[in-house]
Amino acid sequence: MRIASAPTEIAPPPATGPLIAFLTRPMRHRILASMDLPLAPFSLSSADEAALAELYRRGTPENTLRAWERDLAYIAAWKLARFADDLSWPEAETVALHFVLDHAANLSTAQGPARQAADTLIAAGLRRSLACPAPSTLDRRIASWRAFHRMKNLPSPFDAPLVAQARGRARRAAARPRAPKSGNPITRAVLEAMLASCDHSHRGMRDRAALMLGWASGGRRRSEIVALNRDDIDDRDFQDKALLRIRLLTTKTTGPETAPRLPLKGRAARAVMAWIAAARIKDGPLFRPVSLADRPLPRRLSADGFRLIVRHRLELAGYPPDFASAHGLRAGFLTQAALEGAPLVAAMQLSLHRSVNQAQSYYADVEIADNPATDLLED
Repeated sequence: MRIASAPTEIAPPPATGPLIAFLTRPMRHRILASMDLPLAPFSLSSADEAALAELYRRGTPENTLRAWERDLAYIAAWKLARFADDLSWPEAETVALHFVLDHAANLSTAQGPARQAADTLIAAGLRRSLACPAPSTLDRRIASWRAFHRMKNLPSPFDAPLVAQARGRARRAAARPRAPKSGNPITRAVLEAMLASCDHSHRGMRDRAALMLGWASGGRRRSEIVALNRDDIDDRDFQDKALLRIRLLTTKTTGPETAPRLPLKGRAARAVMAWIAAARIKDGPLFRPVSLADRPLPRRLSADGFRLIVRHRLELAGYPPDFASAHGLRAGFLTQAALEGAPLVAAMQLSLHRSVNQAQSYYADVEIADNPATDLLED
């Protein structure tokens, strides 16, 4: 079976050559340039092209843009290192096939262009090792590459039968047990230890509020926590019922048009309102950086900043810093729900999982002897 021709294979340039020059360009400029039109086969005016490109940018979640930035940087650098050439639109099927093959095997004992390109990417800090990347990593990068073809209304080389089959075989050949997103779940006992390290400073109050909101509202992702604004917190029932309603404008499973409003009760609600009062937040971001002088700053806390909060509070609570990631709040909420015997459907109403199988995996991870169903005959 023949596939489209590709650039002739040559030895990749050294990491100090064109690749470094490529990497020094602003990353956002690279991704937006790749999102630029014209679209084939349409003929659009320059104004229409600009309007359509801007629509893509505004209609794409920031997290997706960041992922595309990373993937585009890797893909473009790989082709430059492998073929000494820039990306083409549409890309040749042979290039797509080489991308699959180069990322479907351990290259530590290999020789040739694939190994040389991998060494170049490692030297540039774009690849960690010569080991075979996880299938999910390959799938994500291919999905990004396909997305850029769709934006340009072009066929993707990964849809070619031979390339698609090779990708499927590569996924199965490199299959491995799915690694959890957090080393351990942050169950209630772990969370209480982390909260005990939070004092009454602005930093302590912020960390307490963010951790409790993230856990008690259903195990929120860090991107969802830091995206909250003051007007996403409905406190009309706080005085009478100690109840807040948290509006999530954007999650992985919902959008602004179906933004859920999740309840936050008791201690967690009081911690959030205490932080709002102490930081004098009337509008804008709910969670913000705190200066060394313990003053809340006006800008938004970043997702990476929240990751550091989790790491810091784990250390103060006596746990190794890598005991859990920020995703441990989500895993911990569902694990605790399983330990408490909460119905899976009830937990999913808060966690907003669409997949029963995915949510069920947290319940399945609970030690069977700790399953509340084992105590049905006990007093």
